[in-house]
Amino acid sequence: MKTALVQLNPTVGNVRGNSKLVRDAVQQAADDGAELVILSELVLSGYPPRDLLLREGFVDACDQSVDELAASLPANVGVVLGHPTRRNVPSGRLANAASLLCDGKVASTVHKSLLPNYDVFDERRYFRPADAVSPVEFRGLRLGIHICEDAWWGHASTSYHDDPVASPDPISRLAAAGVDVFVNLSASPFEKHKHNRRQQLIQQHVAKHSRPFLFVNQVGGNDDLVFDGNSFCVNSAGEVCEQLGAFCSESRLVDLPLAAGHMSGQSTVAAARRDEQEMLDALILGLRDYVKKCGFSDCVLGLSGGIDSALACYVAAEAVGPKHVHGIAMPSRYSSSHSVDDARQLAETLGVDYAEVPIDAMHTAYEQTAVVGDDLLSQPGGLADQNLQARIRGGIVMTRSNRHGWMALATGNKSELAVGYCTLYGDMCGGFAVLSDIFKKDVYGISRFINDVREKREVIPESTIGKPPSAELAPDQVDQDTLPPYPILDGILERLIEREESVATVSRHFAPETVAWVAARLDINEFKRRQMPPGIKLSARAFGTGRRMPMAARFNLE
Repeated sequence: MKTALVQLNPTVGNVRGNSKLVRDAVQQAADDGAELVILSELVLSGYPPRDLLLREGFVDACDQSVDELAASLPANVGVVLGHPTRRNVPSGRLANAASLLCDGKVASTVHKSLLPNYDVFDERRYFRPADAVSPVEFRGLRLGIHICEDAWWGHASTSYHDDPVASPDPISRLAAAGVDVFVNLSASPFEKHKHNRRQQLIQQHVAKHSRPFLFVNQVGGNDDLVFDGNSFCVNSAGEVCEQLGAFCSESRLVDLPLAAGHMSGQSTVAAARRDEQEMLDALILGLRDYVKKCGFSDCVLGLSGGIDSALACYVAAEAVGPKHVHGIAMPSRYSSSHSVDDARQLAETLGVDYAEVPIDAMHTAYEQTAVVGDDLLSQPGGLADQNLQARIRGGIVMTRSNRHGWMALATGNKSELAVGYCTLYGDMCGGFAVLSDIFKKDVYGISRFINDVREKREVIPESTIGKPPSAELAPDQVDQDTLPPYPILDGILERLIEREESVATVSRHFAPETVAWVAARLDINEFKRRQMPPGIKLSARAFGTGRRMPMAARFNLE
């Protein structure tokens, strides 16, 4: 049976637009000879719909759209798609569902069994788990249709296997029911190295049950999440015999049932991709979709001549096009001439709009007026003065944003945000924090990848990459006046944040006094991160919806 795996980029909440995406994709697949079309989890609502599911009329609109699609799609093609539903769900709750549409009607519907409630996931807030699982029959094949998390039973990242009675393994139950092929509809967010984990997980299921496996994933950016696609199929011998592209909408035909040894002559399995390429592609797609889906066309950001704003500007130029990116250099009395030169060179190389707005006159005006009695509100070069400069710059960026309706971008990285080396209402201003889940070491790594591999030319100035990082808010300032060297800082932060290790554990690998300082800064600056713009999740523990730390708290475990 010719089966199309279709990974699409839906917009959350746009039921009508998403239905058109589905309809057009199915028609194209039918024209290409497909008899069965598989789409992703909640493709009609987009994922994650969050509290839109609670809004009156939303889920009803999704149910109605399923009926309309069933009646309007080509009659000779079966279509499996994901959607929320309130139909046939006890106790008035909702279900995360997948339906088979064929012959003008909804032929069968299954519900998701395992509802994730960790990291960025909160599905138990909305959905009721399935009471049972069973095969779905279509033209002589028994399809083991299930949804995303249902395939993650037994994985080290989950705990369902701790209580197999309360949460039985959906894949094993489907295998026992005699399915011919497993079909997984997913909305699995991107995370570094997650694609490899998905493939290993699926291959383990195939090795255990000797059935082929189809995995179809969502594509696109929705708020802080990016979905990478990377749909694939595994034959019953455990071989990945087809793989769709990363970070792009695509459709691919395969022949079911994919018996052992079956490898299509047109088989396309992507080569391994570097971490820098994966992260960069995720940043570009995440920003592009955030700008587009929020109704913007242009971005504006400050260009300091430093590495962070340079990478953010490159991402923006790739995401929305250089003609829609507006960079502003805002030199102060402390800015070096090479920083201004680097900012100008970057803008010229990328072809983005560029302006220079010196801030010294504004800075001086504040100094002359910001007096209470005999007390200067800021002392030259002091912390208040440094923050003042950042806020002047933030005000300029936001004024241009307001004036033209452009999306303002904050350019701080994860290392800085972690320890509070950033200014509220200053460099943290913006509608989107492009680099908020990238440590400083990765900012450098991605920048070198851009020059050496992606572009094969000097796009980000080598002088920007090579010079010591500095905020240039005080005379002869460099970041390491305040922070540990970034390789040390990032190593500590990775253990504290992404591994949730204790200070005592991390101190076995780094100087205890340095670890204690970093941990204290991480905790006391939670209030700043609560006020930062949304960013793009790339790691297992990003600042944002998946990391919910209290602000007014004290906990020390040596």
